[in-house]
Amino acid sequence: MKIKEDGVIAALTRGDAATKLSAIIMGAGLAAHKQLVKGIAVFVIEIAYILFMINKGISCLADLPGLGDSLQEKVWNEELGVFEYTAGDNSILILLYGVAVLVVTAAFIVLWMLQLSRSFKLEQDLKNGKPVMNFREELASLKHQNVHVTLMSLPMLGILLFNIVPLLFMISMAFTNYSKENDKLVLFDWVGLKNFARVLNFNGNIGRQFWHVLAWTIVWAFFATFLNYIMGMILALLINRRDTRIKGFWRFCFILSIAVPQFVSLLIMHIMLQPQGAVNVILQNLGITSSALPFWSDATWARVTIIVINLWIGIPYTMLQVTGILQNIPADLYEAAKVDGAGPVVTFFKITLPYTLFVTTPYLITSFTGNINNFNVIYLLSGGGPTYVGDTAGQTDLLITWLYKLTVDQQYYNIGAVIGIFTFVVLSIVALVTYRNSGSYKNEEEFM
Repeated sequence: MKIKEDGVIAALTRGDAATKLSAIIMGAGLAAHKQLVKGIAVFVIEIAYILFMINKGISCLADLPGLGDSLQEKVWNEELGVFEYTAGDNSILILLYGVAVLVVTAAFIVLWMLQLSRSFKLEQDLKNGKPVMNFREELASLKHQNVHVTLMSLPMLGILLFNIVPLLFMISMAFTNYSKENDKLVLFDWVGLKNFARVLNFNGNIGRQFWHVLAWTIVWAFFATFLNYIMGMILALLINRRDTRIKGFWRFCFILSIAVPQFVSLLIMHIMLQPQGAVNVILQNLGITSSALPFWSDATWARVTIIVINLWIGIPYTMLQVTGILQNIPADLYEAAKVDGAGPVVTFFKITLPYTLFVTTPYLITSFTGNINNFNVIYLLSGGGPTYVGDTAGQTDLLITWLYKLTVDQQYYNIGAVIGIFTFVVLSIVALVTYRNSGSYKNEEEFM
């Protein structure tokens, strides 16, 4: 493996005394190479990290392997004549603090490597007679050539705090027995891969529910994505035809469903399709049905109903996407196809569909991912029911709604963490593989 010429290894092996000293006293090399303010700032961060580790960090890391073992106890106070409670350990706090300290330590190591590499680069620049920016010049560069650092620093910090740390915390939780089973909600222990084996075991209660919910989640995501896409495209083509009049009115009618909050639409649909709801009452009064249709009491009916209602919600979005694309397809392509004798079907499959797919592949990936995590539609319409395949999951539960029930309702936090990991891994692989093999990625600069 080729060693980077201005990397950490090069700094430690070929750097001068100040650069090598930076491995112990951070910022020494920066200060020695005409960046005094930056060197002092890095040194202050090192001191703050050391003090933090001495005061709190080391104890947090020391508690992490055991996750605590002291229960809260009720002790009689002879002097006061009352019972007092001794503070016991809380495993969830120990885990959280431990993960946080590990993240801080990882960030400190990255900073250590960066300042070491930077010190060596400054050393080489001075040897080669290149100018070195002072602190004021570096601040000015943040508004010009290094503006990307200014703009991306806050978002990257947000990703670290609100995405990376919670994700690591959830992943860690998956390797514990943190749940209401055996009263492990205050003190719990590491259990290795037992939770993963439990979820993947088809013969077990949790495993059987997982595979059932996973199968329905994939079926739902497929139909919810591609039916919306196909029907939205057909609707856009019909409205965009030359012979269609008052195009703006038709678009307004379908866009109106977007303006109504999804929460309101779904709750209204849920009420209307109840056994005593408006739809069943009207059908029975007209003599079309003799009894109420089991929209929410039969599993098959519930699944089909959810998919159909989702079409009402999702088609307008696809129509808007495709409408903009159709209006930007070069008219010359259609004229050339017409001259060559191509009919509407050939034109659609040779020009319209390829062009639309090329532009909307990222949208399709996003829609598929969003439908797998479509909590609102399932929870507000069927609540995951009507019947259960086990003691935690319903016939129409998706992985995301099942995860909600496992954690919020049932307190199986460890199993919920495993489900979250599996969902993340599957979605990441599907999204990355699909996008990297699509024309949108391979031919960014052209269509054909």
